[in-house]
Amino acid sequence: MSVAYFLLKKTLVLALLLIGVTGLAFVVLKTLPGDPATGLLGQHAEESDVRRISEELGTKKPVLVQYAGYLRLLGKGEMGRSYYTKRRVATEIGKKLPNTLRLAVAASIVAALAGIAVGLICGFHAGALPDKLLYVVSLAGLSMPVFWSGLLLMLFFSLKLHLLPPSGTGGIVFLILPAITLSLPTLSTVARITRASVIEAMDMPFVRVLRAKGLRDNRIMFVHALSNALIPVVTIVGLDFGSFLNGAVLTETIFGWDGIGRFIVEGVLKRDYPVIIGCILTGTVIFVFINALVDVLYNFIDPRIRVTSGK
Repeated sequence: MSVAYFLLKKTLVLALLLIGVTGLAFVVLKTLPGDPATGLLGQHAEESDVRRISEELGTKKPVLVQYAGYLRLLGKGEMGRSYYTKRRVATEIGKKLPNTLRLAVAASIVAALAGIAVGLICGFHAGALPDKLLYVVSLAGLSMPVFWSGLLLMLFFSLKLHLLPPSGTGGIVFLILPAITLSLPTLSTVARITRASVIEAMDMPFVRVLRAKGLRDNRIMFVHALSNALIPVVTIVGLDFGSFLNGAVLTETIFGWDGIGRFIVEGVLKRDYPVIIGCILTGTVIFVFINALVDVLYNFIDPRIRVTSGK
């Protein structure tokens, strides 16, 4: 298929996903306990006041009517306004998305570089002591929940050593701990996949040919075997990058990072439906875009994979 057809297909998939996600989000939100009007006025508010606010917000209308109204808003490029701040959700997301983008980029860089380095060491020394030690460490990083690893890093580097701030949004010193925390599961996965890919690549016939020509193992591993290992690594990092941008909910909440993840948590706690759905839609668009970008990157990493057919 041509590049134009590929992009058109991704665009149609995105449009269908947006319609499906908004519909599903409306249905799920209406089944959750709680009422935005009660949250605005408090638990001891008069029933008449709650009913009046609900009518103003439109939360008592049939779900299909609310859904149709929201689709009309999307058609105008709007995501509605927050029930609490009365600010445009799209504007608020636009302010918080760069922070989440910074965190996602930093976490992806840490995961990719450290994961590939660990995987190469383990793959080159398969079965030796460094391989076994790093394997245990990567397994721990993959198994440990993000909220637990984040709290441990905060306890050690902030409260014990006083090297880094425990929370907040700011420069690189505020970014280090949340980026490391967010990267740990992906780092461990990348290390394990790189290790397996390097071991497999080093056993291929072309490697034996290169060895017969006198090339050293270090050169073979970095120049030839690594390119074969990068395909699954790009997939993992790319898809996880999309997940990071969708809102690293736990990480941003733990470290007080002012991004989309923390924004959607605040929306859920307050039953702020426009904020919740706006964040979900933003995450859907980002995830589909990153997925398409990963498919395109395959062509630059491995010439055997082409977007066009017959090549």
